[in-house]
Amino acid sequence: MLDASFLRAVHAPAKRAFLGASLLAALCVALPAQAQAPRNYATLAMVAEPQTLDPMASTADLVGTIMQHVYETLYTFDAKWNVVPMLAETLPKVSADGKSYSITLRKGVMLHSGRELNSDDVVASLQRWMDVSPRGKAVSKEIESVKAKGPQGVEIVLKEPYAPLVSQLALPSGMAAIMAKDSIATPLKDFVGTGPYKFKERKPDQFVLLTRFDKYSARKEPANGYGGKREAVIEELRFVPVPNASTRVEGSLAGQYDFADLLPVEALPRIEKASGKTLPIMTPAFGFPYLVLNTKEGVAANQGVRQAIQTALGEGEMLAAGFGDTRFFVAEGNHFPKGSPFYSATGADQYNQRNAPKAKEAAAKAGYKGEPIRILTSRQYDFHYNMALLMAEQLKRAGFKVEMNVVDWATLVQRRNDPKLWDIYVTHSGQFPEPMLSPPQLGDGAPGWWDTPAKQAALNAFNTASDPVKRGALWGKVQEVVYTEVPYINVGKFNGLSAKSLALDNYQPATWPYFWNVKIK
Repeated sequence: MLDASFLRAVHAPAKRAFLGASLLAALCVALPAQAQAPRNYATLAMVAEPQTLDPMASTADLVGTIMQHVYETLYTFDAKWNVVPMLAETLPKVSADGKSYSITLRKGVMLHSGRELNSDDVVASLQRWMDVSPRGKAVSKEIESVKAKGPQGVEIVLKEPYAPLVSQLALPSGMAAIMAKDSIATPLKDFVGTGPYKFKERKPDQFVLLTRFDKYSARKEPANGYGGKREAVIEELRFVPVPNASTRVEGSLAGQYDFADLLPVEALPRIEKASGKTLPIMTPAFGFPYLVLNTKEGVAANQGVRQAIQTALGEGEMLAAGFGDTRFFVAEGNHFPKGSPFYSATGADQYNQRNAPKAKEAAAKAGYKGEPIRILTSRQYDFHYNMALLMAEQLKRAGFKVEMNVVDWATLVQRRNDPKLWDIYVTHSGQFPEPMLSPPQLGDGAPGWWDTPAKQAALNAFNTASDPVKRGALWGKVQEVVYTEVPYINVGKFNGLSAKSLALDNYQPATWPYFWNVKIK
């Protein structure tokens, strides 16, 4: 059951619209249908309260999902994950030595403050991204300078060739968001971007409201994934935190939400039968769950213990616990699927071992003395919690002492920044075509704090190679280091389940759900 006070607080406008429409129909039955004012807002049930609305400050998907409507990037991805221009006019011109990127901005792009975007805004935004964002900090080590070249030009000069640069600038998570120079502050207080929606209001634990930006400067190309023309057809987007997965399901079935994100897979049969009010949305190849291990402090700082933990785990069982239905997951040790230029089986013999005796012996050799392994997880993502429960049992069978710390997602995101508070945390990421986009642990400074000579050597060779064929082969070396040093454990691959109301039209399934070009019927 949905809490009545919650419904009153969040859906009072919807109730008023319904009552008003009913009264109008009763009193004015002769009026044509178009005389009735259509509803032009969407209520979007998210998995949690965003811990920030600063799109640079967090790599959390929830923050990127909301704020990609307010802020845009120089580049983005089309439906096939090709990088395409967004605020930039075209893809950058790259010098022969691969170190200089010349970017020309689109003319006439308006900021929410009412003035035109210029190169000074872009340079200031990228400098802030390199100072604030975990992704930006990692990329900043590759960059010699970022300079304005006239009002519409930007030049990025690299210390050495860095193949993932444009993909890094395109990602909504830990976003290289372009914002008005005069709005830049830390913490960010004024959210002034160029997106099809502008920020209106936030009430913590109730909603984030975005409204249509009437002076939005759309691209001319047809919509294609995140690329091409964006249009704010719906006047207002209401992002509502609904941390309980069952509440998101019941709200969808009751027609309370136009969209409900990341539902438990066991809800699929009920949603399929409720075609009168809601429809299931399957997002294929949505992403991969993974476990981050604390390499800086605590019991997991010992590489031998991390290897023993890896030996104890049965990722196939964990995926079954998290998703149940085999239509939703694939258990395989290669980090990228067959057909990808980055497919490699290197190190995959360490995947899905589920060998408790061997793990117990390896832990003893590594000096494990029975210290508790603190697992940090959240119930906001139901599959995180279910996988964590099974993982705990697998570790106990291997002789590890386990301590489960279950918190809300915003608290987890906060706590994972403190190496004294956890040993393993459970998360997930989208499955992207460029390996350096995820997980953040491949960069520098992300929770887990993985930084070793073997990592730096493998990634340096991988990132400085510009030939796609050579990069494909070099990824196998990176994957081998991940399996050897165990900074994180890729559990497998999964499809996502969400739901939408019948009124929400033209929604396209996406890793970070977006609601431009979407209509309310």
